[in-house]
Parts: sequence; C-alpha cells; structure tokens
Amino acid sequence: MKKITLALLAGFTISGFTVGAALADSMMSAAKPVSVTMKAQNASGETGTATLTQQGADIVVKIALKGAPSTAQPAHIHMGTCANLNPVPKYPLSNVVNGASTTTLKGMKLASLQTGGFAINVHKSATDIKTYVSCGDIAKAGGGSM
Repeated sequence: MKKITLALLAGFTISGFTVGAALADSMMSAAKPVSVTMKAQNASGETGTATLTQQGADIVVKIALKGAPSTAQPAHIHMGTCANLNPVPKYPLSNVVNGASTTTLKGMKLASLQTGGFAINVHKSATDIKTYVSCGDIAKAGGGSM
C-alpha cells in the first residue's frame, strides 16, 4: 500500500494525464474545516462551535451550542466582528433548534469568509431578533480560530 501511495504522490502519467498532479489538485481544493468559537452574549450562557467546511463548490456551516433552548433561534453570517457587527445579515443560516443548525451555502468558497470581516451570530428568537445570544468571529485565513 505504501508503494502505491508514494507513486501517487510522486506522480505518474497515463495517456498524458498526470495522476500525482490531479491528486495534489484535489487535495488542495479540499480546504481544512474552519472552527469558530461561539461565545455567549447578553448572559445567555449559549456557547459552542460553528464549523465551516468546503464541500465541492459549497460551504457547509454546522452550529453546535450548549445551553440553547428548544425554540428556534435565527442565525446569520454578518459582516464585521462580534464587537462591531453590521446588524444587516449577509448570509442567512438555518435556525438553531435544540442547539444545532446545519446550512449549505451554495456556490461559495471558504476563503471568501476568511477575510477577518465576518462573524456568525445567533439571535434569541424571531420575535426578539435584536438580542444576540451567541457570536463567533470567523478568523482570517491562516489566523486560527477566534
């Protein structure tokens, strides 16, 4: 098995197609998932993690919060940071229910959110949208999680 792996990494040509280069391109396009620490706001006690994963041409955003109620809580990606958030959502996410949410953002590259200018925000409820209960800054590429 090691011989095959080494051969693929070194690259070989079949009918003009370099297998090693194709494998390397495939590995490069599969970006490492980005973890965002979600911190409680307004004494909500709602903390956890959001994970952003590139899957082909899309980004899958999974939010997992501890201390969240069973009622639906709107979630969004906003421009800005948790400390200075643009109140107008940039990308809607599926509501967080029982502390969990999964959303697929179609036709987006993960790098487009890793500029240091976006945050994931969870609101108390649809009727109390102005109260933020959890927020996490999406770190700039190469900067680690925040």
